[in-house]
Amino acid sequence: MKKIPLLLILTCLFISCENKKELELQKREQALNVREEKIAEKESDYQSLLLFRDSIYALKDTVKDITSSIKEWPENIQGIWNSKMLCRESNCSKYVIGDQRNETWQFLSDSTGIYTNVLNNKKLIRVFQAKYIDKKILLEFKTDTISKNGVKINVVLDDIKNNVIKGTQTITGQDNCTARFSVELTLPQKK
Repeated sequence: MKKIPLLLILTCLFISCENKKELELQKREQALNVREEKIAEKESDYQSLLLFRDSIYALKDTVKDITSSIKEWPENIQGIWNSKMLCRESNCSKYVIGDQRNETWQFLSDSTGIYTNVLNNKKLIRVFQAKYIDKKILLEFKTDTISKNGVKINVVLDDIKNNVIKGTQTITGQDNCTARFSVELTLPQKK
C-alpha cells in the first residue's frame, strides 16, 4: 500500500520531466529554424553580391580596354549625328527585315574615355562603350547580368567621311537570335 503513492509520485515526476524535455526540444527546434532562415537570407545576399562583383569586374576590364585606346573623339566625329538604321537580316521575332529606326547618336568623351549616347525623342536609351582604332569606330552595349532580357549590341562603323558615317549594327538577343542593321549617320542640317 505504501508503494502505490510512491509509485504515483515517481510517475508524475517522470511525466513532468518528459514534458520539460519536449518543450526544450521544441524551443531548440524553433531557434534552429530561425537560424536556418537567417542563413538562407545571408546566402541570397551573398549570391547577389557575387553577381554585382562580377559585373564590376567586367566593367573594369571594359574600361581598361577603352582607356588603352583613345581619350577623345576626333573633331570630325565628336558631336551629335542623326542615325538611320535599316534591318537587313534577322532570325529574331522582335526584328523584321526592312524595319527602320531613327535615333540621335551623341559621340562624347570625358575623363573616363570615349562613349556614345543613343537618344530617342530626346530620351537616353543606351550608352555604348566605344573604341576608335585604325579609323574604325567600335561600339558595344550589354545589358547587365540581372536583366531578364539579355541583349548585346555591337556596332562597327568603318566608312567614315566628313558628313556621313556608315557601318553595321548587330543585335544578339537572349535566345542567341541575331539581327543586322545597316547604319548611316549624318550630321543634322543647320537651320
